[in-house]
Amino acid sequence: MGKRVLVIGGGQLARMMQQPAIALGINLRLLTEDMNSSAAQVIPDSVLALPGQWEIIEKTLDQSVSVATFEHEHIPAQTLHNLESRLPVHPAAKALCFAQDKLLMREKLADLGFPVPRFRKIETSSQLDEFIDFLGGPVVLKTARGGYDGKGVRIVNNAAEAKDWIEASGELIAEEKVEFSSELAVLVARRSSGITVLPDGSKIEGEIRSWPVVQTIQKNGICYSAVAPAPSLPVQVARQAEEIAIRVAQELDVTGVMAVEMFWEEGNGRLLINELAMRPHNSGHWTIDGAVTSQFEQHLRAVCDLPLGDTALRAPYTVMVNLLGSSLSDPSVALAEVMRRVPQARVHLYGKTVRVGRKLGHVNVLGDNYQTALEQAELACKILRGE
Repeated sequence: MGKRVLVIGGGQLARMMQQPAIALGINLRLLTEDMNSSAAQVIPDSVLALPGQWEIIEKTLDQSVSVATFEHEHIPAQTLHNLESRLPVHPAAKALCFAQDKLLMREKLADLGFPVPRFRKIETSSQLDEFIDFLGGPVVLKTARGGYDGKGVRIVNNAAEAKDWIEASGELIAEEKVEFSSELAVLVARRSSGITVLPDGSKIEGEIRSWPVVQTIQKNGICYSAVAPAPSLPVQVARQAEEIAIRVAQELDVTGVMAVEMFWEEGNGRLLINELAMRPHNSGHWTIDGAVTSQFEQHLRAVCDLPLGDTALRAPYTVMVNLLGSSLSDPSVALAEVMRRVPQARVHLYGKTVRVGRKLGHVNVLGDNYQTALEQAELACKILRGE
């Protein structure tokens, strides 16, 4: 019997851990909010529990469970504390907090000297107006906790446009609106054992592997596509982005996979960290087909303290396009048509009920030309949407 990993959260990220877990002889025990969730459909050892229901979670922690991890960051602090008193938890609460709280993350990264947009904690309307005046233009206003896929984010020109958020007394953070040339994501994995030698010859604790820098395209605040490696990105910029992500993983003592989303401002020659996600991430779904080791296998290797796998590309380019909504009640009915018309497409469906704009799956296409691969992936998604 292999290791048993407790995974909290029943979404598609947990679902996509199951295949590599089988190959590695790792057993997953899932805590899911819905027994018909994306992950519960494919993980037999599933338990119904919300992340805050400790009395249920505690009963799942028999001697077979050796480590706990997550497929989302929305874990109550008390649950994290209780788990850490019982078994190893990766990423640990001391690291996960920086993915849970954007203000805390900005303050920590700035203190460590990493490049971040100019920001300010906002508690009053006057503070927001002062910051807007200081920057001389609109700012990006975010809720410090929660929010994903465009939720919890607004672009505002004055405090009046954020009156409801300010009056709600939630913790807010205002940031400069970066006029970026492209949005990038660097995926890294770290395990606690081993030593990593950086290109400059310096050594850091923990074995760390990174995948090539990815360029992402967002639509309506949701990731639409990812291209690996990022096309037309100067080699030195890609190297700098990877080095930043590796240093962040080391400084925050992250165990597992972490995505570092960045802005590349070509005109000013700036790379700026936008977000952190301490788990497998949408920008890394291409690795299932396009890399020697997928982000999901790597995450399991890392949290189980197994040697990390090769992150090399399987083709010059891999393009991922998300399937966002469908006019079909079940996109899988279009699979035969996709296979006939786009045989290069690798389709990954999440078993979700259809809803407008919902992430129902993604398509990967490998090729020598990223534009051709993108067109093929988009065509496959178009067929799956019933268009």
